[in-house]
Amino acid sequence: MFLEHLHQPADLQKLNTAQLTELCQEIRSTIIGTVAENGGHLAASLGTVELIVALHKTFQSPEDTIFFDVGHQAYAHKLLTGRQELFSALRQYQGCAGFPTPTESIHDPAAAGHAGTAISLALGNAAASSQAGQSRKAIAVVGDGALTCGISWEALDMAKTYGQNLLVILNDNQMSIQPNVGAMARCLNRLISGKMYNRFRRGVIKVVEKSPCPGRLRNLIRRLEDSLKGLLLPPGALFQELGLRYLGPIDGHDLSVLLEVLARARNLSGPLILHVLTEKGRGCDFASTNPTRYHGVSGYSLPDGAIAPPEGGSFTAAFSQVMVELGRKHPELEAVSAAMIPGTGLLAFQQNFPQQCHDVGIAEAHAVSFSAGLASAGRRPVCAIYATFLQRALDCLYTDVLLSQLPVIFACDRAGVVEDGPTHHGIYDLAFLRSLPGLVIMQPASTAELVAMLNWAYDLKQPVLLRYPKGTPWQPDPDCPPEPLQLGQAALLPVPGGAVPKLLLWGLGAELRTASAVAAILLHQHQLPAQIVNPRFMAPFPAELARKFAYLPQFSIEDHCLSGGLYSALTEALGNQPHQPVQGYGWPADAIIPHGKPQKLREVFGLTAEAIAADIAARMQAYS
Repeated sequence: MFLEHLHQPADLQKLNTAQLTELCQEIRSTIIGTVAENGGHLAASLGTVELIVALHKTFQSPEDTIFFDVGHQAYAHKLLTGRQELFSALRQYQGCAGFPTPTESIHDPAAAGHAGTAISLALGNAAASSQAGQSRKAIAVVGDGALTCGISWEALDMAKTYGQNLLVILNDNQMSIQPNVGAMARCLNRLISGKMYNRFRRGVIKVVEKSPCPGRLRNLIRRLEDSLKGLLLPPGALFQELGLRYLGPIDGHDLSVLLEVLARARNLSGPLILHVLTEKGRGCDFASTNPTRYHGVSGYSLPDGAIAPPEGGSFTAAFSQVMVELGRKHPELEAVSAAMIPGTGLLAFQQNFPQQCHDVGIAEAHAVSFSAGLASAGRRPVCAIYATFLQRALDCLYTDVLLSQLPVIFACDRAGVVEDGPTHHGIYDLAFLRSLPGLVIMQPASTAELVAMLNWAYDLKQPVLLRYPKGTPWQPDPDCPPEPLQLGQAALLPVPGGAVPKLLLWGLGAELRTASAVAAILLHQHQLPAQIVNPRFMAPFPAELARKFAYLPQFSIEDHCLSGGLYSALTEALGNQPHQPVQGYGWPADAIIPHGKPQKLREVFGLTAEAIAADIAARMQAYS
């Protein structure tokens, strides 16, 4: 066993190539076992094990800085940088983060979670080292999916100017979550399978092997090969025109080749791009045969990788079903996703209407503007983007959709805290969305409401945004059918026993479940009947209802930051008239919410039904 004796990257210098190969198998076994227990991103991290081992063997982290794009490919990096014990608690509260995190290790120079930023980060770091007269390398490890991000190309455009110490490693496994899309993906695939280049390379190897002085000839042939790549390999020509020296493609699972080429790259100056071919899910049969399914998982059984089906329905499943139904009724319906077809629930729509489903790659801003273009031509796009990623497209949402009042529907999944941590929590979007004019914002409490809202939004024919979390929806009382939707109107739940309410309790979306549990505790333990409100609309907000009940203390519960969300809307509605006290329960605005199971985070931050009920009871006693 080698892994247990490695406490820092420098310890790799003790191992030879054969021992490093054994180490790679240990790392894979550790990743597979840990993700089975805790969940995480399996397939991508299994594909980069040899690459990361070779990087840490060749370079000196943290002096040489390594930036991982997205970061879900970095589990081996964590295991080699003193976090083995912490890794056993992957994605658990106060355990190992699922993504690179500077507060966790000096070997993580930047936080990662959203694609496309690594080259810019590394380029800025390289520029700083050049200005200081240093020769240390700044390394960006990017997945091929990151080349669908505009920001990646903005950085590459400036690499020749600032990238004297820059090394970009293109980890090419032909996939983001699904297979990559776009012209660059097709270009890279032609490069990998280019018969002319491969024949040339095999011929060169034969000549070198038969030469009486292979060392000198090998160096000469390398220089000739680099020159000819621009002619034989179109992507190589593109990168070289941008000022980067192109190396590769090489086998990303051959340690000997990786070590040789990285050692060469370490001694070369000027911006470099190394093209490495890897297999997503490498070393794990069920992950390599179905890398999309095992991209990100909540856990699985070993040895077969069986994944238990989720309990009950989910908002994503309901969205998936209603999109297919809408597509059958409305031939003008289009679906747009930024490389998240499976995650957003659009896979069934894609299978039924392949010509009307558009995966634009990891390019959220483009997805929004592309949707606006579809709408301007009379189509009816539904743009499905996770709440945390929508913030990357704020300008396009305002300028391209709202200013023209185009009927684009936005479906924002994962609105709320998630296990992955601060880069993925969808708890800040309302703060900027509510300030945008002309955008209707709705939040369903149940799957039935989501279906009704999507149909209602389609008929409204103006910009509408639906946001909903990953978690289990609230289940309405079957004897109390939901009220029909009206713009800006909330719904009231019956007060048990018809009692006169002593307080108003707002529960946003699925938090109606929490509000119902709080109300039950208040009634049975403190004799405090509560009127529960389902806001439904965050814009326009049902302000008149809040004012109507201004004589009662009002409390709000939301899976969102307290600044800019439901609590803010409530206080804004009541601000210009006399009212009883208002208190909000949500994620604090002055703290970064860490990773961990959502239920554990609720316990830590006092957002369980029991904690909220106890606080409300104490406040009501103080008010009386």
